[in-house]
Amino acid sequence: MNGWFMVDVIISGGGPTGLMLAGELRLHGVNVVVLERDAQPSGMVRSLGLHARSIEVMDQRGLLERFEELGTQYRVGGFFAGLGTSWPERLDTAHSYVLGIHQDVTDRLLEEHAVAVGVDIRRGSDLVGLSQDEAGVTVELAGGERLRARYLVGCDGGRSAVRKALGVEFAGQPASREWLIGGMDVGVDAETLTAVMTEVRKTELWFGAMALPSGGYRILVPAAEVAEDRTAAPTLSEFRQRLQAVAGTDFGVHSPRWLSRFGDATRLAERYRAGRVFLAGDAAHIHPPTGGQGLNLGLQDAFNLGWKLAAAVDGWAPDGLLDTYEAERRPVAEAVLDNTRAQVHLMSTDPGAQAVRRLLLELVEFEEVNRHLIEKLTAIGIRYDFGEGQERLGARQRDVALERGRLYGLMHRGRGLLLDRTATLSAGGWADRVDHIVDAGAELDVPALLLRPDGHIAWIGDDQRELETHLARWFGSPTA
Repeated sequence: MNGWFMVDVIISGGGPTGLMLAGELRLHGVNVVVLERDAQPSGMVRSLGLHARSIEVMDQRGLLERFEELGTQYRVGGFFAGLGTSWPERLDTAHSYVLGIHQDVTDRLLEEHAVAVGVDIRRGSDLVGLSQDEAGVTVELAGGERLRARYLVGCDGGRSAVRKALGVEFAGQPASREWLIGGMDVGVDAETLTAVMTEVRKTELWFGAMALPSGGYRILVPAAEVAEDRTAAPTLSEFRQRLQAVAGTDFGVHSPRWLSRFGDATRLAERYRAGRVFLAGDAAHIHPPTGGQGLNLGLQDAFNLGWKLAAAVDGWAPDGLLDTYEAERRPVAEAVLDNTRAQVHLMSTDPGAQAVRRLLLELVEFEEVNRHLIEKLTAIGIRYDFGEGQERLGARQRDVALERGRLYGLMHRGRGLLLDRTATLSAGGWADRVDHIVDAGAELDVPALLLRPDGHIAWIGDDQRELETHLARWFGSPTA
């Protein structure tokens, strides 16, 4: 039925980024509609886990327990281009591990959470057009229906219809190499499969077979060349041919659940915002999956944008708050594109790349080098530029023990938080947006700190006037 429907925010794309953002917005009572083109979940497994910062994000919102019930913790080396044999010590996080959990499970858990908090998810809804004015955004669906909202966020992947409708440039490098990936059954026993895979991976790191909890295997194999039509899924016959060429056997693969392809293209949106429309996740950046950063990067985009967009809807966002989303997250994506390019080079069989790899294998045995590379992948080393001030300003605060429990346990509502060891400060007119926790026993080496809803440090000190300046900067005008 055609018509108009006014909501606060429309999210185009019901993948991990869109679902995470929807849940964040609902924390603040924002009315959200998620438009997802696919009528049913694809069951596709591209991502294999969550890195430390994404684990922290789930912990900050009270979602981690369910993820850990269905995941497996890993503390092994090799996450950066397969380099290194050990997990680094002394990472600045209470969650020093990778949580192995397949993307179809992550998708399901995020969707269950979104539905539980009241998100309206509309499957089979394909956005084909949009227009905006000073008051809001109108989107048109493939069936002719039009919806209207105050804001629109494109979380609709690397071929984003939202980004294309905005005319935002997606500059970068096209794919020069391609890989086939799919879920399917095999006709050999697990021991045979493992033996062949182990031998092939001595020279071809872009090859693998992993058992899926739902049955069958996730198979990854290099393609012969970059397909002319990269939107077309590969065939099972193509998989068999490539397996024969690379591994000397096709393992008797059959009964595919899903088949896909990906390349080493790296692209970054020229801007993340156009008026009342935003881009997040793969709609804003694409890169090879080296290091398993893609899904994590999108989740963290959503975590950064959610509270800011909710503040705008609620009417208390200070001037320029929405613009900090691009200012903070686009440089993060640039850095990820750089490190994935480097990893792809290090995983090449080219003699020059292999020489560099041998050198890096020596360097990564140094603990500080190993830790530095893992901090890049896990995103715990990110520090947003908040201007001059304490060294930790702009960094995210790790979880710490308090007299009344854990810090992250107090952040489930997605509000700001003033953690005060002095008992002399006050959140005053911002108490409707910022929780004030007086806790002399906090594991901190500073008198007090102000945390944004995403856990990044907005202020450190003990001066009330200074504090109020930073409260106004991030949380708007005080309530009379």
